Amino acid sequence: MNPFDSSFDRAGMIDHIVGLPGQVRDAWAQVRNTTLPPSHAGAGAVAICGMGGSAIGGDIARTLIDAEITVPVVVVRGYDLPAFVKADTLVILSSFSGTTEETLAACDAALERGAPMIAVTTGGVLAERAKKEDFPLLQFSFQGMPREAIGYSSLLMLGVLTQLGYVEDHSQEIAAATDLMDTMAEELGPGSTNGNAAGELAARCHGRIVGVYGGGLMAEVSRRWKGQLNENSKSWAFFDQLPELNHNAVLGFRFPQDAGEHLRVVQLSAEGNHPRITLRDKVTAELLRSSGVPVDIVEARGQNAFEQVFSALYFGDFVSYYLALLNGVDPSDNSAIDHLKARLAQGG
Repeated sequence: MNPFDSSFDRAGMIDHIVGLPGQVRDAWAQVRNTTLPPSHAGAGAVAICGMGGSAIGGDIARTLIDAEITVPVVVVRGYDLPAFVKADTLVILSSFSGTTEETLAACDAALERGAPMIAVTTGGVLAERAKKEDFPLLQFSFQGMPREAIGYSSLLMLGVLTQLGYVEDHSQEIAAATDLMDTMAEELGPGSTNGNAAGELAARCHGRIVGVYGGGLMAEVSRRWKGQLNENSKSWAFFDQLPELNHNAVLGFRFPQDAGEHLRVVQLSAEGNHPRITLRDKVTAELLRSSGVPVDIVEARGQNAFEQVFSALYFGDFVSYYLALLNGVDPSDNSAIDHLKARLAQGG
C-alpha cells in the first residue's frame, strides 16, 4: 500500500516541484534578455529586500556568488533598511505578489534615500510603483505559491547581478544544475515513491520535530528546508548553521533527556564546503547520536556549487511534499498565513 495519498495535494504542488528545472531555465533566459541601466552598476553594496519565499531566493543567490562578489550583499527581512543603505547601494525589491507590506516599506525608504532600485515581482503595488517611479521592473508570470517560485526568485536576482557586472556569467553551471535536477525528478517524483529516498526520509521524519543543520554552501539551504517543512508539511521545524552551532547548540543536546524521542536532525553536507565544515558535520552527528537524537545525512550532489546547492534544495522540497501527504494535509494550504494577514489588515 502506498502511504503517500496524492489526493491531499488539491492544488497540484507536485507539478511545480517537478517543474523546478524548467522554471530555472525560464528565469535565466528571461533575465539574460533584459537590459538594465548602467547607473545600477558599480554600487558599493547590495541590499535584497523580501520576506518568506521571496527572501530565500536572495539567500540562495548570495550563497552561490559569495566567494566571487566583491561588494557586501545582505538580505533584509523587515520594514526598515539598514543605515548603510544610501545612494550608492543597489536595492533589489523582491515580492512575489507585489503587495508584501515589509518590502513596500523598504521601497519607500530606498526612494527617500535615492538608492538605485530594481523590482522583481509578478505585479501588484510594487510593479505599479516601479512604473510610476521609473525604476527597472523584472516582472514574471507564475501561477502558484511564492515558495514554489524559488527558481524565479533566485535566478532573476542572480541574473540582475550578472547583467550589471557584479559577477561572472555562470550559464554553464546553471545548465549542469538543471540537468541534474531533471535526473532527480525521475528518481524522486511521485511515480517512484517505493524506494524513493525523499519519501523514505519523510517517513522517518513523520511525527517528529525536524531540525536541519547546514554550513557553508548548505547554510541557507537549511533555511529553505525549514521553511518548506513549515509551509508544505505544516510541521514544526527549525534550522541552525555551522560552524556557529558548534559554539552553542551542541551544549544543549543533553536536555530534555527524552528529546531523541521527539526530534530528528537532518544534516546537509556538500563536497564543496571548507574541509573544516565537513569535519564539523561528522563530529556534530556523533554528538547528536551520543545524546540519543537520530540523524540523517543528506549529501548534496554534483561537482560545482550550483549543482550542490540546487540538488540539496530540490531534495528538501520533495521531502516536505511527501511529509505533507503523510500528515494528511494539502501542501498548498496557506490558511494560517491568510488569517494572520487578515488580522494585520484590521490593525488590532
